[in-house]
Amino acid sequence: MSTFQYQDKIQKLPIPPLKDTCERYLSVLKPLQTEEEHKRTIAATQQFLNGIGPHLDEQLREYAKTRPSYIEQFWFDSYLNYDSPVVLNLNPFFLLEDDPTPVNNTQVKRAASLTQSSLEFVRALRREELPPDMIRDTPLCMDQYNKLFGSARIPTSTGCVMQSDQSSHHIVVLSRSQFYWFDVLDKENNLILTDEELGFNFDSILKDSSKSTPSEIARSSFGVLTTENRKAWANIRSNLLNDPTNYKIIRIIDSALFVVVLDDIELESLSDLSKNMLCGLSILDKGAQVGTCTNRWYDKLQLIITKNAKAGINFEHTGVDGHTVLRFCSDIYTDSILKFAKSINPNSPSIWKSKSPSLLKKDHIDTNVVTIPRKLEWNLTSDLSLALRFGETRLSDLISQNEFAVLEFDSYGSDTIKKLKCSPDAFVQMSFQAAYYALYGKVECTYEPAMTKQFLHGRTEAIRTVSMESNLFVRRFFENVPGKEKLDLLKASCAKHTDTTKKCSQGLGQDRHLYALFSIWKRYVADAGYDSDGDVGVEEVHQDNLSDSSTIGNDVNHGEKDVQFSKDIPPIFEDSGWDKLNNSIISTSNCGNPSLRVFGFGPVTSNGFGIAYIIKSNSITVCVSSKHRQTQRFVDTLKHYLEEVKDIYDQEIVSAEKVKERGRLQQTRSGNLNYLLGGYGYFDLEDDEIKSRGNSPDRMGFRRGGISARQLSEKLRLAEY
Repeated sequence: MSTFQYQDKIQKLPIPPLKDTCERYLSVLKPLQTEEEHKRTIAATQQFLNGIGPHLDEQLREYAKTRPSYIEQFWFDSYLNYDSPVVLNLNPFFLLEDDPTPVNNTQVKRAASLTQSSLEFVRALRREELPPDMIRDTPLCMDQYNKLFGSARIPTSTGCVMQSDQSSHHIVVLSRSQFYWFDVLDKENNLILTDEELGFNFDSILKDSSKSTPSEIARSSFGVLTTENRKAWANIRSNLLNDPTNYKIIRIIDSALFVVVLDDIELESLSDLSKNMLCGLSILDKGAQVGTCTNRWYDKLQLIITKNAKAGINFEHTGVDGHTVLRFCSDIYTDSILKFAKSINPNSPSIWKSKSPSLLKKDHIDTNVVTIPRKLEWNLTSDLSLALRFGETRLSDLISQNEFAVLEFDSYGSDTIKKLKCSPDAFVQMSFQAAYYALYGKVECTYEPAMTKQFLHGRTEAIRTVSMESNLFVRRFFENVPGKEKLDLLKASCAKHTDTTKKCSQGLGQDRHLYALFSIWKRYVADAGYDSDGDVGVEEVHQDNLSDSSTIGNDVNHGEKDVQFSKDIPPIFEDSGWDKLNNSIISTSNCGNPSLRVFGFGPVTSNGFGIAYIIKSNSITVCVSSKHRQTQRFVDTLKHYLEEVKDIYDQEIVSAEKVKERGRLQQTRSGNLNYLLGGYGYFDLEDDEIKSRGNSPDRMGFRRGGISARQLSEKLRLAEY
């Protein structure tokens, strides 16, 4: 079975009818708006449909005819134009389960095992032996895998570009902010080092880097530059490239398959591990930074291994989504288990279709390859020294502004949830709504991604969790109503969410279509010569024309000017509803399988929560991040809600069966509900839905006379994770 055998059979992502998109847009905004706000949004949407909307839609459909996906290029634009630091804002993390093999429970052996499994994955991908992703009998697009290895996000003065080196054969290793590299594949993409040899290299690197003094670490912490504002990093990088030594180092890092990070720290707490895998730890000793936060390179895929063999992945998100990286994680974790089985029984199976030639016979290896680690020695100037110093302090500030809390809920999981006749994902989504409502007495715009990889170059569509059904559920849940009614409302809200998820997975959402129309309008306005900030394009990357090195970013022909376009922003995008939809206070993602213990990302908005969750048969794990919005309290409230729902279920369903047998009913506990409400008792909301809706964000929009009042290349906050 070939990796890309279904690529030419996969259909393009459909562009929904404009009228349907607008109807869905109004539907998702209704539960988030006051009556007056919604009336204004209806009017703006109707004006859009009667005016420029159909023409924009026509132009989008024409544009999409010659492209694999109508949204892909605009998606890249939004990410590559993002100017804030990628750390905590764009890059997610995965924390792997511990290696079940006792011998691999050391840093060196875990790093060697994961690295070799990763290289087997690269080999299978390049030989097109990696089985294609499937959902039941439906093949998924495999294009993203071409952007996973040998790729780097590169800042330029006009925005970032994504560069991929398809011929890369080496890795970079970071230890105590010291940089090393060595070759790991030959020209035929066969592995050239055994587990033991990789371990020897990592051990040598650890011993060499351990000699570094704190001042030497500070002077070589060039990874902090990747955490800077992108324009600032572009300027610094330009200076780096002017020096021949630094130029060579940058090229080696950019083209590496991935970066292996060896952290000089032991961690057990899930919240600390989550923070370490996402942004590193800021630890000061007499004013000097001695934490792991400088031991990173955020422009590339990173495998991170702590001193006590905890392992995780941090990845640059522009070219790949969580599902793609999850497949990678799952395969390398599975391979580590099967390698242990093979050490006991040589006839044990392997997940790889073929293996490299015997690594014990080195005669087939090119003598030009570098298998012994070589240290990369930067040429440090006074300007670079200042850049490192201030980059580290700004990074430490950024880290200190965020907090993390992890809930490992083991009372029940998907098995029990299914007994309630609810989708596990929808059930957990409703738990977030209830927990937030319990704390704040209102609902807020919530985002969850629906994967659309069954379409060519598919990414995600935005599921908007808040609905009229979910609003009614969270209000009634905290009122003195029978448990059966609460469960019925929960089921109804879950059913609505499941239906929405199904439609979004089919490409029938509203966010992507509207954002593409907005992007079409922006491009024509920019071509007309009006003020627009940093419009960066994307060079198309097709499966059939990938060369050894491919670049995404810049140099796009916007087409000829069209006099039908006005510099005035279309009314639907000037309305407060558009701002509300693009201000996800609760940004969530469900991404898990047995290889993962936790995953997560930073909050998408300064006043919001980033919530990543994994649902297993008997447990639910949730990682919550925020900029100090009582994160632990939110997690505690979520836990008590989950317990309360189970109490209600036991009372209303399980005990109901006993009633039939014994004719009596036990009373449910009420402590959890009182805890959820913080001791304040039931909300006195009656039927006033408006009390459960947050105010629209303050308008920072466009002036009607033009577009210069808002930065048009701001981060797309519709769907990052």
